[in-house]
Amino acid sequence: MNEIVTQIADRVGIAPDLAEKALGMMLGFLQREAADGPVARMIEAIPGGADLVAQFNGAGASGGGLLGGLMSSLGGGGIMGLGQQLMSEGLGMGEITSLAKETIAIAKQYAGEEVVDEVVASVPGLSQFV
Repeated sequence: MNEIVTQIADRVGIAPDLAEKALGMMLGFLQREAADGPVARMIEAIPGGADLVAQFNGAGASGGGLLGGLMSSLGGGGIMGLGQQLMSEGLGMGEITSLAKETIAIAKQYAGEEVVDEVVASVPGLSQFV
């Protein structure tokens, strides 16, 4: 996982600890929002992916947990909610877009293009960011 985090940090231009947290938040978002079968295969294929989701999904992420669930039920969740969470971690829109593209590229590298395309297609609005 360290190699993946370092690669993302270098390409996006952010600190490795922030890249690790942001990647975990992004994978957690996909786990919650995407079609169950394809996203499970994708996360399992990424070395350390399930660990990152467990570490940074929900309570560890700003706006997660009860508040995140409330926001989702009120329509403030989804991809915009993820963007707000990542911005609260100090990322700008350009960095978030780069992070999304790098995450998808890495997922394709490990899980294959077909599986990742299914994941992206199952999340409304995600395709415009990746």
